[in-house]
Amino acid sequence: MNAADLEPHRGAAWGLAYRMLGAAADADDVVQDAFVRALERKPATDRSLRPWLLQVVANLARDALRRRRRRRYVGPWLPSPVDVDSLPDPREGPEARVSTAEASSYAFLVALEALTPNQRAVLLLRDVLGWSTPETATALGISDGSAKVTLHRARRALDGYEPRHEAPSDAVQGALMAFMTALLQDDGAALEALMAREAVLLSDGGGRFFAARKPVVGAARIAKVYRTLAARYAGRDPGSLQFIHVNGQPALRAQLHEPLPGDASAWVFRVDLDAHGRIVALHSILSPDKLGPLGSGAPAAVH
Repeated sequence: MNAADLEPHRGAAWGLAYRMLGAAADADDVVQDAFVRALERKPATDRSLRPWLLQVVANLARDALRRRRRRRYVGPWLPSPVDVDSLPDPREGPEARVSTAEASSYAFLVALEALTPNQRAVLLLRDVLGWSTPETATALGISDGSAKVTLHRARRALDGYEPRHEAPSDAVQGALMAFMTALLQDDGAALEALMAREAVLLSDGGGRFFAARKPVVGAARIAKVYRTLAARYAGRDPGSLQFIHVNGQPALRAQLHEPLPGDASAWVFRVDLDAHGRIVALHSILSPDKLGPLGSGAPAAVH
């Protein structure tokens, strides 16, 4: 076996690692470690290479997730926003329950954070990859009974999660533009009107920048937070906004040319819409560790 034999499986391996960890950089490390193992220890299996490789990735990612959970994280933890359009369809088995788009959605990745590392691994192998119970149990070194119980608990932990209304991309982009326009015009009423009454804002600064350390709930409170932030930059260079495409939907990447002390110079802002086109979730990702793999898009002119 050589490195060329592994390359056709890189996308599938990375997709599983990313969904396990929610962090693009960590997924890169896991895939690299898995490839090294494959090259150093030729798989002693009659199965094709991909299932063996995904088994290694699942276990390495599960261990990495355990290590990450032991470290204290300041404020909400949000996944790395990435361009997932090039990832292969993860539904490789007949028992898959989660669609390709949903498995890559930001809302699904946020919901997965409620699961233990073991639950997350079992759920992804069973419901996303569609592996059977015996295949999943063997891959993770647990009994069939344990795999069944773990999957039941994982699904129950996600009972409160509902797949987001898959709003058209132009609707999401329009909502982002309308939000930024209202913000730059300091129009609080317009900001609130764009959001559902119980909208939720999560900000991930990783303890390195000013950011809300708890979820902000309610359209009025969220509007106040953003208007306060905007007021701090009154009369200063507003920087630039750029549309990018992450996790299947448009988002905005903002760049400040003159950030104030404690503020991030760049961040990504994304939203989820309900069936009526109102913003129900807002995510502000400021941690530079989460922004490295992002692609670029056409500059957005906001007036």
